[in-house]
Amino acid sequence: MEATVLAEENATLKGLLDELAAEKSRLSSEAERLSSEREKYRELYLKLLEQYHRLEQGLRAQKSEKTPANEAQLTLQILATLLQDPEKQGESPPEPLPVQETKVAEHTRQKPSGRKPLPANLPRVVITVMPPEVEEQGTDAFRRIGEEISEVIERRPASVVIVRTERPKFVHKGAEPNAPTQVLVAEPLELPIPRGLCGPGMLAELVVRRFQDHLPYHRLEGIYARDGLDLSRSTMCSQVMQLADLVDPLIRAMWADMLNAPFICADATGVLVQAPEKCTKGHFWVAAAPQLHVMMDFSRKHDKQTVDRRFNGYQGYMVVDAHVVYDHLYKDERIKEVACWAHTRRYFFKSMSTEPELSREALALINGLFAIERELKDKPPQQRQLVRQQRSLPIVDRFFEWCQTRRQHALEETPLFKGLRYAQNQEIALRRFLTDGRLPMDNNWSERELRRQAVGRKNWLFVGSDDGGKANATFTSLLASCQLHGIEPWSYLRDLFCLFPGWPKHDVLRLAPAYWAETMQTQKAQDALDQNLIRFAMLQLDKAEGRDAHGGESLPPAV
Repeated sequence: MEATVLAEENATLKGLLDELAAEKSRLSSEAERLSSEREKYRELYLKLLEQYHRLEQGLRAQKSEKTPANEAQLTLQILATLLQDPEKQGESPPEPLPVQETKVAEHTRQKPSGRKPLPANLPRVVITVMPPEVEEQGTDAFRRIGEEISEVIERRPASVVIVRTERPKFVHKGAEPNAPTQVLVAEPLELPIPRGLCGPGMLAELVVRRFQDHLPYHRLEGIYARDGLDLSRSTMCSQVMQLADLVDPLIRAMWADMLNAPFICADATGVLVQAPEKCTKGHFWVAAAPQLHVMMDFSRKHDKQTVDRRFNGYQGYMVVDAHVVYDHLYKDERIKEVACWAHTRRYFFKSMSTEPELSREALALINGLFAIERELKDKPPQQRQLVRQQRSLPIVDRFFEWCQTRRQHALEETPLFKGLRYAQNQEIALRRFLTDGRLPMDNNWSERELRRQAVGRKNWLFVGSDDGGKANATFTSLLASCQLHGIEPWSYLRDLFCLFPGWPKHDVLRLAPAYWAETMQTQKAQDALDQNLIRFAMLQLDKAEGRDAHGGESLPPAV
């Protein structure tokens, strides 16, 4: 009896064990299926992402990362909710926060104010049109009571002037017959390029048209041909290359001066370099010290050696992206990294198409920081740092708490996951702008300056050689610095080319755009310019034609 009961219990227990084994096998099989589906989803996502990037490369869509106007209020509500105490979020609706003052003002285009007055410095031709009755009877029969005046803009071919220099030769009339004949002749005029074809004004125009207006040499060749001037592209290229060598001491002095700045914004972009069979790749670098210099450089490689060559000995803050070529600079802490919140924001804009709700939460926090910075734009560093500690710090703390929570559940390799990983990896550098009111919270300054090269690439496509890339960087540095300080570039370059050959090399930094206005106030600079006969002759011609001596008005400073 007991053996029968025991056998039945064993059979029952065995049945249960078999069911558990079957259930375990089913669960294991289900887990494998889910894992396989997850992997398939990941592979599908990566494949679609690659196709998306290929499509994106072929399109030239607007790259604005501004929140749409119809979502501005939603963004403020999300920001207020996220900044509320997490323990109280479920108890009652969120109360208005102090940061609700941070509102993004919508940009409204100003209404046209009518036709603006035409510049007074341009030459004018006056045409007087008389009524037919006055022409028939003569002006003596009428009394003039006023006039109707209107002005239109007209265009004539560019004024290319040939400056002919005559240096008469003399001998003494009373010289002895057998004595050596002494011929007296004045020294040749000092030109930026000895025995060069172009004067300082023409050279300045070549530089401005080539590197400010981004016109390739073959287009310039056609433009001058229409004005009746046969100026080959090889000649223009040769003149520009010699000019780059001439002003190289100034560029080196500006780089050295920039390394004394408290912080530097740096970035780089690629460019094609002409080669016999296939173009190779080079890189343009930008390093900007706001309110001082904007410097460009060219290199074949985007590597640590190039970074060391330009920033060797620098101590301060570097506002850069998270590229690995800069990492070795921060090891001894002489240089401190300041990460870019605009780069961080870009990741979450890219994730809007896949996970819009979570992306909006991140963007609400980041846009709150940018809104505060817009309010502090014109404030002194001390006040900027105080407000950042009071208003920006809580937003930054909440953002990284949000990143820590969301990353635990984010699917790897998705746009959202990449944004969360980037933000957490850069947390120390992203927080650094809170510690010093002088520091910007983004690297947009250097990216804006790199647009010069991006626009240029669409026109000239590639640089002809390494020397061509260096010449490009040389003159782009001067032109960008001119815009930074509100200096009209053509008149600056013309006067620079007049002054530079005879200027003391130990004091060459005084000719940089940052110190140009101060230098022009010195008697030394004015005397040197007045003694340049080619410049004097052109100014007299401009005066006779009613033109401005400087060729135009100053540019507004870069924003």
